[in-house]
Amino acid sequence: MSNPRIPDGSAQAKVVYKVDGVGSAHCQGVVTRAVGGLDEVAAVEVEIGTGLVTVTPVAAADEALDALIAKAVDDAGYDFAGRVAG
Repeated sequence: MSNPRIPDGSAQAKVVYKVDGVGSAHCQGVVTRAVGGLDEVAAVEVEIGTGLVTVTPVAAADEALDALIAKAVDDAGYDFAGRVAG
């Protein structure tokens, strides 16, 4: 099934970020809504405990996307630790 936020025929590479303080399902939900609510994000998965946030961007990931995600995370009350090398 295609995602309406990603144009048909285009597959975007996932990007993983680290967010400190994601220790419960509540925290997971807050971060998921904050990041997933961005127009530039097609999908997001947040792991409890590790704080790893896997983002499927609508377009190619760049520093502007990183900044948007950092602001969304910070505005939600969590500590954005940056992109995970991979």
